[in-house]
Amino acid sequence: MCLGQVVTEQRLLKDSVGLPAVKRISKAFIDIDPSFKRDEFEQASMHDLSSLELKQRIDHIVHALTRVLDPDFKKTAKLLRQLPSVWDHGDGSDSNAAYAAWPVIDYVAHAGIEQPKLALSCLEALTGLFSAEFAIRPFIERYPAQCFDTFEHWLKHDDEHVRRLVSEGTRPRLPWGKQLTEFIADPSPIVPLLDALKADSSLYVRRSVANNLNDIAKDHPEIAIEICQRWQCELQKKERQLEHQNRVAWVVKHATRTLVKQGHPASFALLGYTHEPKIRAIGMHLSRSTIVLGEALCFSIELQSMKPNQRIVVDYAVHFVKANGRLAKKVFKLKNCSLGLNERVTLEKSISFKPISTRKYYPGEHVIAVHINGKEYARHSFMVEPK
Repeated sequence: MCLGQVVTEQRLLKDSVGLPAVKRISKAFIDIDPSFKRDEFEQASMHDLSSLELKQRIDHIVHALTRVLDPDFKKTAKLLRQLPSVWDHGDGSDSNAAYAAWPVIDYVAHAGIEQPKLALSCLEALTGLFSAEFAIRPFIERYPAQCFDTFEHWLKHDDEHVRRLVSEGTRPRLPWGKQLTEFIADPSPIVPLLDALKADSSLYVRRSVANNLNDIAKDHPEIAIEICQRWQCELQKKERQLEHQNRVAWVVKHATRTLVKQGHPASFALLGYTHEPKIRAIGMHLSRSTIVLGEALCFSIELQSMKPNQRIVVDYAVHFVKANGRLAKKVFKLKNCSLGLNERVTLEKSISFKPISTRKYYPGEHVIAVHINGKEYARHSFMVEPK
């Protein structure tokens, strides 16, 4: 993807919280309460909004809501819980349309922090509009016992969005969200929640469970492995429907993706891959030894199995030159293979060095390495020259 496309996508994401979103918020409140101060809210929301980034826009509109809504949160909570019944979900073809509800949900964390019971009931009602995973975190920090009591009820909720809020809201390292340092240090309080949701009927919920456990794996790989092993043992001890088994297996696979990339030995056995595979790397070839920034480099490698019935994970790592001249490794997925005795497979990949929003490339000597079940089997260096 070229830089221009990325910038366009970023601009669209930021602009999903613009005038149309503000008008959707004010219309929803007007439909519930005709006395809502629409003009004042819209003017306060739009003042300098265009100069702000996404999260700043959310906070800005939250403060605009604070100006016009009743400071008595008991009264405001009644309005908030009614919003889903009148909410305009926007253009169905716009994947970012739900962002309009983000400021309303974050308002609950701002205005309702002193009244957790009311606030949690609001988040339960509103989370389906966008997601209350960010707004609930201050309550988890300040009222952990009350939140966990509430979670026990939400685990059995009919709405998948509410069940997902349990697993997503408690993620130790939620992207864009405040880190829950207590759970980073000790994730044991959230493990029973993941246990309860691991085979949820909703993929939306199971993906959140996997992401939560993947967060845990970043700080406590052994704990994450133990949880997955326990889940697998439970499946073996009890007669479970195939659908249940498949759901749990999917969660385990996605929850261990970081461990697989890091080459954690136990993760491969957990996923059914061969322990200490016998593979011969016959040859690794690069399309060119030197490229220019903005170009692509292709590489290929031929592998031969020296034992029968081997299941392997093949990844490749690019050791990128950073601004300080040092190398930093980034691991990428290549292919999962099942190979018989003496069976060969040739794998190819093209790596683009066009600028993207999440990575800046620098000239210098780079390295590509091929990993099998977490261990390096071959590497090759190449030069990247300035444009």
